[in-house]
Amino acid sequence: MNLALPRRAAAEFAGTALLVAAVVGSGIAAARLSPDDVGLQLLENAIATALALGALILTFGPVSGAHFNPVVSAVDWWLGRRAGTGLTPRDLAAYTGAQVTGAIAGAILADLMFGLPAVTFSGTARTGGNLWLAEVVATAGLVVLIFALARSGRSAAAPAAVGAYIGAAYWFTSSTSFANPAVTIGRAFTDTFAGIMPTSVPGFVAAQLAGGLLAVAALALWYPDSGDAADAVVVPRLGEEENR
Repeated sequence: MNLALPRRAAAEFAGTALLVAAVVGSGIAAARLSPDDVGLQLLENAIATALALGALILTFGPVSGAHFNPVVSAVDWWLGRRAGTGLTPRDLAAYTGAQVTGAIAGAILADLMFGLPAVTFSGTARTGGNLWLAEVVATAGLVVLIFALARSGRSAAAPAAVGAYIGAAYWFTSSTSFANPAVTIGRAFTDTFAGIMPTSVPGFVAAQLAGGLLAVAALALWYPDSGDAADAVVVPRLGEEENR
C-alpha cells in the first residue's frame, strides 16, 4: 500500500521547495562570491544544484518518489494509467499543486536567507526560439532518463544520474536547463542570478510540456512497456508498513 496522499504531497512540497532554495540560494552566493566571472557563477550554481538534487531524491524518494516536477508526474500518470501503476489523477493534481507552491516557497526562503526582500519578481528576460528548443531537449532528456532507469531496474542510480544530468544540462543547453514548470514558476519570484521574468515563464513552460510529449514518444519507441515501472519513478515509494 502506498503512503497516504497528504503525506506524499507534503514530501513533494518540501522537496521542491528545498530544490528551488538550492538553485536560487547558490545563484545568489555565486553572484556575490564571483561577481566578475559569469562562467564561474554558473559552474558554482550547477554544482550546488546537482548535489542538492541528488540528496533530495535520497531524502524524499521513499515517501513520494521524489518527482519535484509536474512533467515527470504527468508522464508517470499517463504511462502508468493502463497498467494501474504510477499516479492517479487525484495524485497528479495534489503533486502538481504541492510542487508549484513548494517552488514559490523555496524562492522566498532563499531570498530571506540572503537578506533580500521575500518577493521581488525577476527582471531577467529569457525568451526566444533557441531557449525554448533547449527546454524541450532538457526536459525530454530528463524524463527519458528517469523512466529508462525505472524500467531497467536501476532506480537506485537515480539520485546520482538525475543530479549529473541536470548539472551537465546547465552547460549543454542555452537555457541552463530549467526542465521543470514548477521550478520555472518559482524562479520568477526572485530577481537574482537564477530568476526568470514572469512574462518569460509561459514560453518555458510550454516548451517543457512539449519536451514531456517528446519523451512519451521516445519511451514508446525505446521502452514500450515503461508504464509497468511507473511506481518506481523517480525512485520506488515505500509502503506504509515499510516506512514506519
